[in-house]
Amino acid sequence: MREATGQGAKAPEVRELTKADIRRVFRAHTPVPIGRFKRFAVLVPFVEKDGRLYLMYEVRARDMATQPGEVCFPGGHMEPGETAMACALRETEEETGIPAGDIELVGEGNTLYGSSGFTLQTFIGILPYTAYEKIRFQKDEVDEVFLEPVEELAKAVPAVFREDMKAVVDADFPYDTVGIGRDYPWRVARTGILVYQLPDRVIWGMTAKITNDVLQLLGLTEAADPDNRGMKAEGK
Repeated sequence: MREATGQGAKAPEVRELTKADIRRVFRAHTPVPIGRFKRFAVLVPFVEKDGRLYLMYEVRARDMATQPGEVCFPGGHMEPGETAMACALRETEEETGIPAGDIELVGEGNTLYGSSGFTLQTFIGILPYTAYEKIRFQKDEVDEVFLEPVEELAKAVPAVFREDMKAVVDADFPYDTVGIGRDYPWRVARTGILVYQLPDRVIWGMTAKITNDVLQLLGLTEAADPDNRGMKAEGK
């Protein structure tokens, strides 16, 4: 619970607001999420080898503090003042050694909004196989980089498991003050956890969800998560 201003405390002085102030602030304002949200960006890299298309994945270092040993796309946390696209390209170079000049950035994919307070923007890229052959990955972040055939991913049907995140409210929440009962039906954040069980790999979580979404946009598969079905952009 945040401490409220104590009784008798002097209220902060509020200057007079004018219409000019409103225009000045909001005409130049760039919208940002309200609250504490972390912003991430990843590259979804396609690689062509011998006329066959693959998706490129990383395996996170097994001694990392978060998500050790998990399969992911190259990317990471956006730095202050950095665009999502710049973040995806920077992180890809830092993690794999592939410079932005070797990446054909073809467009932006869909954005993943996490119920734990983050947004993850995706960017679609195409790499020549020669760039993949020259990979020098950052060993303190990446254990391995590998390719998975697109047609095999399209044939695979990921298992879907439900995740419900329920509200845990402070015991001293002022129910009477706001006019609700203690049995108030707080919203439940519900999402699906996708798991691809491939012959030699397991791809799950956000990476599996992005994989399925990209393949769906390309018309190669259906949305595996029922919550995401029918979410195509207007006019498509």
